[in-house]
Amino acid sequence: RTLHLSMLGIRDLSIIDTPPVDRQAIKTVVARDTDDLIRDAITRELERGGQVFYVHNRVHSIGIVAERLRQLVPQARISVAHGQMEEKELEKVMLTFMHGQSDLLLTTTIIESGLDIPRANTMLVDRADTFGLSQLYQLRGRIGRSTVKSYAYLLIPGQGSITQDARERLKIIQDISELGAGFRIATHDLELRGAGDMLGPRQSGTVADIGFELYTQMLEEAIAGLKGEDLEERCEPEINLAIAAFIPETYIPDTNQRLVLYKRLVQADSNDDVAEVVSEMHDRYGRPPLAAQTLARIMELRIRLKQLKILKVDADGKRLCLAFHPRTAVSPETLINLIRTAPAIYQFTPDHRLLVTLPVNSSNNDTLEALASALTLLGA
Repeated sequence: RTLHLSMLGIRDLSIIDTPPVDRQAIKTVVARDTDDLIRDAITRELERGGQVFYVHNRVHSIGIVAERLRQLVPQARISVAHGQMEEKELEKVMLTFMHGQSDLLLTTTIIESGLDIPRANTMLVDRADTFGLSQLYQLRGRIGRSTVKSYAYLLIPGQGSITQDARERLKIIQDISELGAGFRIATHDLELRGAGDMLGPRQSGTVADIGFELYTQMLEEAIAGLKGEDLEERCEPEINLAIAAFIPETYIPDTNQRLVLYKRLVQADSNDDVAEVVSEMHDRYGRPPLAAQTLARIMELRIRLKQLKILKVDADGKRLCLAFHPRTAVSPETLINLIRTAPAIYQFTPDHRLLVTLPVNSSNNDTLEALASALTLLGA
């Protein structure tokens, strides 16, 4: 909720994304809970002189887990800590681990903030699918606090499936592991859980039902209305050119990556924004195929359509049809001059649509050039 208020401009926001010198990103792995994995991860850390956190967030069964760990790694000195222990006993356990007198701390989530133990650089989280995204991020932050490479193992049940929401959380925390990623994690958490009530007690909400961007847009419009401000009406042109314009699956196989690129192209506000996306595709996947290049070209034209407030463009192979918004930025004088100058190409219909005659046997490129030329003249 606090992050959402900051993104709306109601509260100030500052981001610290510069890590300490020589700090390394934490390698994060989502894996099935097996004896071999646990044994290997702990043994590897102990062999390089480090310490291990093992997070098990169930006090009633923490003793069973401790016995399992003693059988898997008998050479490890294991301490157990949880919030139901006596204060002095808990303090003694924590100091023992901090001073290096134990190798593995089996604990609940009481360690998720406030600890700085540079020698502890491996963490295993039991039943990671039951944790929230921000909670996993906080837990992971207990390791990797030195110049040594650190490893976080998010363990899920060896058998059975986990929920779709859990899969999404684990994928995000695994994929976003670079230094300074806290803001990105928080943004994803906001999208997953919702922003909550601005003036009420709930700290999570139902933003996911309509999408974060639409929710923010609706909220901005409501706030502007209450303030008596005139909010500029959004124009989202519909383009029907019967031209192949898409990012082929053979070019970018990953569906999520394609969706991210589509979203960035649709949200582009300038030709430079479109060019940046195309350049990124070229760098990561090679030269874009013709369909992707055509898509980028149409997105550039879409920006001009939005600026002129043209609602729709249709093409039937013989001509283009442009439908204008009632408050279009194109002046009547410009339209009249355009029709007078080239009446064989441009005509205006009684229902306020501009028809643009295309060359005979025009190609896809001819159609795009005709549209670009018309938009240039309309914007003059």
